[in-house]
Amino acid sequence: MKLRDRLRYWFDGTMDRGTPALIGWLGLASVVLIAMVTALVVTLVPAEDPVKDGGWLGVTWMSLMRAIDPGTLGGDAGSPLFLALMLLVTIGGIFIVSSLIGVLTAGLENRIAQLRKGRSRLIERGHTIVLGWSEQVFTVIEELVKANQGHRRSCVVILADRDKADMDDEIRARVGETGRTRVICRSGSALKRADLELVSPDTAKSIMVLPPPGPDADIDVIKALLLLNNRTWRGSRPHVVTAVQNSENLAAARLAGGEAALVIDADDIAVRLVVQSHRQSGLSTVCSDLLDFAGNEIYIRPEPSLAGSTYGQALNAYDLGVPVGLRRIDGAVVVNPPMDTTIGTHDHLIVLAEDDLLIRLADSPPPIEEAAITSVPDRRPMPDRTLLIGWNSRATKIIDLLDRLVEPNSVVDIAAPRRPADVMETPRRNLTTGYKHCEPTSRGSLEALDLGSYKHIIVLADDGVDFDHADDRTLVTLLHLRDIEVRLGDPYSIVTEINDDRNREIFQVTKADDFIVSTKLISLLMTQLAENRHLQGVFAELFDPAGAEIFLRPASDYVSPGVEANFGTVIEAAKRRGQTAIGYRLKRHSDQPPSYGVRLNPSKTEALTLGADDNVIVLTED
Repeated sequence: MKLRDRLRYWFDGTMDRGTPALIGWLGLASVVLIAMVTALVVTLVPAEDPVKDGGWLGVTWMSLMRAIDPGTLGGDAGSPLFLALMLLVTIGGIFIVSSLIGVLTAGLENRIAQLRKGRSRLIERGHTIVLGWSEQVFTVIEELVKANQGHRRSCVVILADRDKADMDDEIRARVGETGRTRVICRSGSALKRADLELVSPDTAKSIMVLPPPGPDADIDVIKALLLLNNRTWRGSRPHVVTAVQNSENLAAARLAGGEAALVIDADDIAVRLVVQSHRQSGLSTVCSDLLDFAGNEIYIRPEPSLAGSTYGQALNAYDLGVPVGLRRIDGAVVVNPPMDTTIGTHDHLIVLAEDDLLIRLADSPPPIEEAAITSVPDRRPMPDRTLLIGWNSRATKIIDLLDRLVEPNSVVDIAAPRRPADVMETPRRNLTTGYKHCEPTSRGSLEALDLGSYKHIIVLADDGVDFDHADDRTLVTLLHLRDIEVRLGDPYSIVTEINDDRNREIFQVTKADDFIVSTKLISLLMTQLAENRHLQGVFAELFDPAGAEIFLRPASDYVSPGVEANFGTVIEAAKRRGQTAIGYRLKRHSDQPPSYGVRLNPSKTEALTLGADDNVIVLTED
């Protein structure tokens, strides 16, 4: 190969190094030009010419000034040779400076473009990392902003395979002002190790892996967990929170994530919410209030002054705050333990309160209105008749769980366009399963179902279409059902799934008894665990059918309807039944957002009058 070709190859290689290399070549060209002109002036211009009075340094300075400022040439005087050489260095300088400006401009534009692409490395500490992008990301950001309101400096970092500018625009449009919490977006794949390093995982407080939309969501979650688990961590390892959509993938996800990962079974929780809410409307609102950071939250705190007392005695011990359980010294969590359980010296109380700063012990317990407390009702459970309208991937699990919870000889009829043969042929212990052909959005098809013969109706979201279209179809179905119910005289309750919580306000016109937005509740749960991993035991107990669950019981089971008492009296009445009362729901406010009649952790001493249609919210095992 010729030397010329080698030199050209070497030159092309240096040019490929970007803006710094181009600036270096232009600087070298400037030095060569000025040196050549200086040498020619010193050598060829006569010695008596005044321009040479400054010597080499003086001539070099004049050449430099004319190279970077063409206007300097206008004031020159001297021999024709000197003027010609200065003109030469000026013309050369014009080309060099112009090229330098172009290189700097292009380099700056490229750098800005790179920054807008979100490919710069993050340097933060104590931040929360969100891996992936879905509708859940907006709920997560909103809740993290609320959780960090009391912090002077907090940061949420999102890594997703999307354009950074698009992510920023969507967050501003959907979330709005984030206060003291900075939200930083980076473009990259959560499934690539190099991209993960952009968000400084070693110094993060926690990492959330959001399930992406699509049928392969769990596969991407498991791969991200494997990547995080096999990574070499410098310093303390942040805990990881995620959710799987299919219960069958739960074991694999937990194995992939290791001990540091908290994996939520989103499908199972959604099924439980639908089934429990169909029997006691308002449950989803209670869960939302427990899980979001705007209202009441769950705190785990030591209370040495209550050591030696029983759990039942502690229920009315706080002025603000309601105990809901105990966390033992070994980390075991018990929600609604037996009332005679002794609180150990090293035990922590699990307390429901608006803020940990507001939790304080009362100087004296609230007065108990004994005359208002009712006796334990002798209410025999009755078989249910439930109509399931629509069909989706969770329907089979809903029916299976119903079979475990309802009384023998209960009935569930499936009203859907197609007959689910596998479900119909499965033998069940307590349920008799039937099928009726139905087009959920057709008024005539719904009227043919004999709706007045059912006690409960569940409307399932259609997962065969996009989320917005599914909610639109559900809305039409609910409007028909409510209008038919008005004509029949209010014979049944309606519980329905919706995909987007922003539609809840629109859906209120249907006056359905409860709306289950499982994606939002899962997002709230993940955010709670990202902020405090020790709450996992509490929520696992609450969502486990074998443990204490949330129930909305008739207020008349605890206090006489229309009789003035206080919430301390309600707590005492529930305590005598082995239950923990945490709030109430007023029927007359059940369609008024944002609380829909639900009040958690009310004042224990304020006057309270509950009606026969109101509910007391309790924790109990059955």
